[in-house]
Amino acid sequence: MHRLKGKTQIAASGSETRRTTRIALAVVSASALALTAAGCGGSDDGDKKSDTPTTSASAGGSSNAALQLPDLHGQKLEVAAVWTGPEQENFQKVLNEFDKRTGAKTTFVPTGDSQSTFLGTKIQGGAPPDVAFLAQNGVMHQFADKGWLKPLGPEAQAQLGKNFSPGWQKLGAWKGKQYGVYAKVSNKSMIWYNASAFSNAGATEPKTWDDFLKTAETVFESGTPPVSIGGADGWTLTDWFENIYLSQAGPEKYDQLAAHTIKWTDPSVKAALTTLGQLFGNKDLVAGGAKGALATDFPKSVTQTFTGNPPAAAMVYEADFVSAFISANTKAKVGTDAKEFAFPAVGTGKAPVVSGGDVGVALKDSPGAQALLTFIASTDAAKIWAQGGGYLSPNKSLDLAAYPDDVQRNIAKSLIAAGDDFRFDMSDQAPAAFGGTKGEGEWKDLQDFLAKPSDVAGAQAKLESDAAKAYGS
Repeated sequence: MHRLKGKTQIAASGSETRRTTRIALAVVSASALALTAAGCGGSDDGDKKSDTPTTSASAGGSSNAALQLPDLHGQKLEVAAVWTGPEQENFQKVLNEFDKRTGAKTTFVPTGDSQSTFLGTKIQGGAPPDVAFLAQNGVMHQFADKGWLKPLGPEAQAQLGKNFSPGWQKLGAWKGKQYGVYAKVSNKSMIWYNASAFSNAGATEPKTWDDFLKTAETVFESGTPPVSIGGADGWTLTDWFENIYLSQAGPEKYDQLAAHTIKWTDPSVKAALTTLGQLFGNKDLVAGGAKGALATDFPKSVTQTFTGNPPAAAMVYEADFVSAFISANTKAKVGTDAKEFAFPAVGTGKAPVVSGGDVGVALKDSPGAQALLTFIASTDAAKIWAQGGGYLSPNKSLDLAAYPDDVQRNIAKSLIAAGDDFRFDMSDQAPAAFGGTKGEGEWKDLQDFLAKPSDVAGAQAKLESDAAKAYGS
């Protein structure tokens, strides 16, 4: 995730997260927030005590000086999320602490990228996990409409109300009910680079898209492939598109396309795909060319940028959570060997700021599920999570000292300073069939575009066809 440097994209009619975590966040309007619901829960009242509570000290903010959690000895909880590798390992530390304090026994279950399918099957089969962390806001809406989600209890809402701004609360609400806690967010407007590769090429951090392409050419001429793309994971390609679209088309168009009130055949989409094609269509700039990119998943796209001499690529685009993969899988030191810059401004637009996040929701109406979400909404849990790196919290009560390095502290500081001024990942707002399913919809359509970036009209037509089916219009 990148720090807010200078002027950032104003995301509203004058003023939005996914992922991203992802924090150069674009500002969102009230109408954009309305997309994610009215009504937010929580209050500033003290925590309500359960019958047999355990007490913990504050983990970085005064609001949780006496966090109360129930005795859950003998209870088992299943927790599902998309995280793997370092992200899963860091979250497991949070679960371990929850188990220690309550006596519960939690089990983590990875959902895979097709979360709605995985969870929907388990729910319909009568065996849902107790708590799930949904990576798509649109999936939360769909599950709530089906009656699959349980509203937050008073203890969880109390933590939410004290530690999260109204905008983050609203993102976890739907049709007047508070269902979720945005516990892990991301800034998706960052490009990470190998400092040594840049130094060898005499390259500097670009501020504009044109300069970014020139920097990539400079790196190529030095003998290192410029850009690593994790095209095997379609969600990374949606993030590329969204940053370009937000900067080039502006926040109003972004909101319209996110809601499908304008079609993917709109001229603004043509312009963004044409711009993206300047990178995707230049074999010199993409490590391994399009074929290589389509065979590279997200983790490999990161590790190959920070291993080898010379590395397989000098730059990789993705969110703040890239730092966890760098630290866990390479010898590169974040902030020294691995640096980052804000996603460049396109044309006359401002630097984009797109963010996203994972929202914790209860799928079972049980004391254990509510207690875990109460813990997740506290600064106690956020501190443990933050210390592992590759994590960003919208919890405004969390002491920034919990983050392991200055890079992440600066990102977190910018996020909290932004308040409710942020834009949410477009594909995560869409129905899962279009914006969040592996091998289908936008993910597959943009993979096809990466394979053939000259066919802008064909990509637009397929995107619109798939969007119309998913949105029902």
